[in-house]
Amino acid sequence: MDRFSFLNAAHSQLIEDLYQQYLKYPDSLEPSWKAFFQGFDFALENYGDEEFVQYTANQTAPVQQVTQALAGGEVPEHIKKEFKVVNLIEAYRTRGHLFTKTNPVRERRHHSPTLDLENFGLSTADLNTQFNCAAETGMKGAASLKDLIVHLENIYCDSIGVEYMHITNVAEKDFIKQWIQVNENHPSLNAKEKTEILLKLNQAVAFENYLHTKFVGQKRFSLEGGETLIPALDQLISKSSMLGVDEVVLGMAHRGRLNVLTNIFGKSYKQIFSEFEGKEFEEDVFSGDVKYHLGSSKKIKTASGEEVAINLTPNPSHLETVAALVEGICRAKVDDKYKGDYSKILPIIIHGDGALAGQGIAYEVAQMMTLEGYKTGGTVHIVVNNQVSFTTNYLDARSSTYCTDIAKVTESPVMHVNADDAEAVVHAIHFAADFRAKFGKDVYIDLLGYRKYGHNEGDEPRFTQPNLYKSISKHPNPREIYKDQLIQDSVISNDVLKKMEVDFKELLDKDFDASKEIEKNVMDIFMGEDWTNLPLAKKGAVQIPVDTKYDLEKLKELAIKMTTLPADKKFLNKITRLFDNRLKAIDGNSLDWALGEWLAYATLLVEGYNVRISGEDVERGTFSHRHAVVKTEDTEEEYVPLKHVSESRFDVFNSHLSEYGVLGFDYGYAMASPNTLTIWEAQFGDFVNGAQIIVDQYLAAAEEKWKIQDGLIMLLPHGSEGQGAEHSSARLERFLTLCANENMVVANITSPANYFHLLRRQLKWPFRKPLIVMSPKSLLRHPKVVSPFEDFANGTFQPIIDDASADASKIEKLVFCSGKLYFELLAKKEELNCENIALVRFEQLYPLQNDAIEAIFSKYSTAKQIIWAQEEPENMGAWSYILRNFRDTGIQVVSPVPSGAPAPGSHKMFEKNQNAVINRVFDREDAPVQRPVTA
Repeated sequence: MDRFSFLNAAHSQLIEDLYQQYLKYPDSLEPSWKAFFQGFDFALENYGDEEFVQYTANQTAPVQQVTQALAGGEVPEHIKKEFKVVNLIEAYRTRGHLFTKTNPVRERRHHSPTLDLENFGLSTADLNTQFNCAAETGMKGAASLKDLIVHLENIYCDSIGVEYMHITNVAEKDFIKQWIQVNENHPSLNAKEKTEILLKLNQAVAFENYLHTKFVGQKRFSLEGGETLIPALDQLISKSSMLGVDEVVLGMAHRGRLNVLTNIFGKSYKQIFSEFEGKEFEEDVFSGDVKYHLGSSKKIKTASGEEVAINLTPNPSHLETVAALVEGICRAKVDDKYKGDYSKILPIIIHGDGALAGQGIAYEVAQMMTLEGYKTGGTVHIVVNNQVSFTTNYLDARSSTYCTDIAKVTESPVMHVNADDAEAVVHAIHFAADFRAKFGKDVYIDLLGYRKYGHNEGDEPRFTQPNLYKSISKHPNPREIYKDQLIQDSVISNDVLKKMEVDFKELLDKDFDASKEIEKNVMDIFMGEDWTNLPLAKKGAVQIPVDTKYDLEKLKELAIKMTTLPADKKFLNKITRLFDNRLKAIDGNSLDWALGEWLAYATLLVEGYNVRISGEDVERGTFSHRHAVVKTEDTEEEYVPLKHVSESRFDVFNSHLSEYGVLGFDYGYAMASPNTLTIWEAQFGDFVNGAQIIVDQYLAAAEEKWKIQDGLIMLLPHGSEGQGAEHSSARLERFLTLCANENMVVANITSPANYFHLLRRQLKWPFRKPLIVMSPKSLLRHPKVVSPFEDFANGTFQPIIDDASADASKIEKLVFCSGKLYFELLAKKEELNCENIALVRFEQLYPLQNDAIEAIFSKYSTAKQIIWAQEEPENMGAWSYILRNFRDTGIQVVSPVPSGAPAPGSHKMFEKNQNAVINRVFDREDAPVQRPVTA
C-alpha cells in the first residue's frame, strides 16, 4: 500500500499549516509528519528537475502547490521513494538501538515493527537504486540502498546502540548524529592504544581470578562479567583530562569496587590482601568498614601525561545513595576551588542496572542536572549492567525497556554497549567525554555484561537463573575475547601476552606474601588534603567552650546594613513593613529569631567564611520568617541582603521537592567545603524521614567508619502546635538513639542569641561535626524569644540555661525540659507565682555538658523531685535518652502517654494533652489522669 495515499484525502490547508509549523518548530510535529517534511525538503534541495521544482517556485505558498501535486499523483515515483528512504534512515536513528548486538549472553528481546524494508514501502527491488539522502548519514554522496543499509547497520545496530532522538535541542542532536557517523560509530585505534586497553583488561581479570583462588568464599562483589569497566574508567579519565578536567569524583556501589581501587586508584594489592585477612585498623577508636566500602583520593598521571586528582567516595551498601554525595562534592569544588568553572571537575557515577531503575534517589539526583543550586556541569553515568538485581531477573526489575530510561527525563543521550567488545566500550566512553565537555549535560553509558557468580561469591545463582548461568559458565571473559582479536589482527603476539600475564601474576604473588607482614591495616583518608588544617576532634573536644563573640558596634552596623532595603527598588508593602519592623527591633535592642540567624550569617561572611542554605522554601522560610531573598513588586528582580555585607559567598537555594537527594547533596557539599556554613533545612522536621538513609549511614556513622568529618547543619522545625500528627515532630528520639562517641551535636534552642553562638561555633571549632537543630515554629515570633545585642556580642553558647529567677534554697522540684515547652511552663509558673520549682532548659541534648549538669544538681541539692518534662509522647522525644543518662537520679517523666502517632489530629485533644503535661508539672489538682486517647 502506498504510504502517502493518505495525502489524497488530506485537506491542503491542513498540510500547509503543518508545513509552516515544521519550519518554525520541527520537533513539535508528530514524528511521521516530521519525517515526511524532512524528506520533502531534502528532495527539493537535491533534485533540480523541472517537473518538481515548478511546483515549489512560489516561496509564498510552496506547500499548497506540492499538496496539489501529491493529491493529483504528479510527484515522480523516485521522489516518493526518496521520502521513504528518509523514513528508513529516521527509523534507524530512532529505533536502531532495539536491534543491536549488545547482549553478550542472552538473545535480545524482539521488538516490532522491525527495520525490514517492507515496513517502509520499499523492497529488495530497490536495493541497487541510488539515493541522494545517503549523504545525510555521513556517506560521501548518493549510494545504493543496499550500501546505505549496511552503513546504517554499522552505525546503529552493531555493538553500540544509541538513543538520542528524544533530545529536543537541535545542536545536541546534530552533534551526536555527526559524531557517531564518523567511521560508522566504530573506534579507530592504533596498536599502542589497543595494547593499553588489553593491559587494563588483564589487570582487571587477573586480579579477580587471584582473589577467587586465594580467598575462597569471601565476599568481594566481583566485577567478573563487567571487567571492561576498568579500561572504560581509565580512558574516561584520560580523555577528560585532555578536554580540560583537573579532578574527578567517582561514586559507585560495592560491586567491582576493589578492582577500581587497585587498578584505577592505585591502592596496593598488598593492602587489599591484608584487608581480606580481617585485621584491625591502626586507630582502635574507629570501627572502620568492610574493604569494599572504603574511599580513596589520589593524584595520577594519565597516559597522555596529564595530572588528575581522582576521588572515590566512600559508600554504604545502600545503592545509589552515594550519587547525591558525588554531586554535592563536585559542586563545592566548583564553587571553592574552580571559581565556577564546571569544566574542571567531572562527576562519574557507576550504577547497577537494578538500582538505577529501582531506587528513587536516582531520579532525585537526575533532576538536579540543570538546577541553579545543584548543577555540576554534567555527570557521566556508567551502568555495570549485570542483567539481574540481587536475584531478580531484569524483566521483574523494571517496567521500562531499559534501566537507563531515566535519561529521557533530562534529555540525556544513552549508549548501550556490549561489554564484551572492549573497543566499543572505549568508543562509547570517548563519546561521553566529548558530549559532556561540549554541552555540560549528563550522559549515560550502559555496559551490557553479566555477573559471573551470584550476588556475592557464596551465592548460588543457578537457583534463580539456571539457563542463563549455563551460558555464562561457558562464556569467555572479555580479556580472552580481546586477546584473541588482537592476535588475529597481528597487533600483539602470544609471547608478549604470556609475559604480560606472568609478570602481573608475579607481582600479585609478591604482594600477597608481603601482606602477611602487615600487623594492622591503614585507612586511606578521603579528600585528606581538603582537611589538612582541621584534624579530627579528640575525645571531649566538643565540650570545650569556643569564643564566638563579636564586636558590639560592628554587630549593630551589620544589623542595620543587612536590614535596610535599597531605596531605588519597589518591594511589596508587606516586605517593606517587615524590614521596617526589623529596624525598629534593632533600635529597641530586642532581636528576634530571624535577626539572630541573619547576624550569625553576616558575621561569618565578614570573617571570610561562606554560607550555603538549601532546602524546600528556604529563601522565604516555611514560616515566612527568613526572607533571605526578596523580590521587587513589578519586575520580580531578586534582592539578597546578605550578599551585600561582604565579598564572601552567600548562597540560598530553594531545592526541588526532594529530601533524600538534596540532603545527600548538601552533606557531600559540606564534606568538600569545610569553611562553608552548609545548611539543609527541612520544610517540616518530619520530612527528614524521607532521607533517613543519609542520616543513618553518613551523618551518624561516617567518622567512625571512614574517618570523615562533616559540618552539615540540619534545621528541622519541631514542636506540637495542635496541627495534627504530621509536621509536629522531627523525631528527636531517632537522632538521640544514633548519638555516640561525640559523632554529632543535637540541639533544641530557645534563644536567638544562643542560636547565633551555636551557628558561629560550627565554623569556629578546629574540627567539624554534624549539627542537628530541632528548630522552632511558634517561637519564631514569640514575644519572649528575643535577645539584646549584648548577648550576641559578649555571650557564648550555653548548652544548659539555668532558671534565672529561682531561689535555690526554696526549690523542691527540679524540672528539666527542652524547646518551646519551656515557655508554656514558664507562663504557668508566672501565673501561679510558683517559687518552689526551677525550670532548666537543655539547649544541647547531645553531647550533654556534664560539668554544667553537675553544677545544676549541686545548686538545687534541696530538690526532692527531679522531672523531665516533654510535649512528645512518652515513647518519643528525649525521655528514653534522658533516662539512660540519669538513671541513678530517680528522675521521672511528665509527658503525654505513649502513642503510635507523634500528636493527636484534634486541636482540642492537643490542648487537653498539653495542659495535662503543664498541670502535672505543677501538681495542679485539675490535672486530668492520663489515659490513652485516640483522635
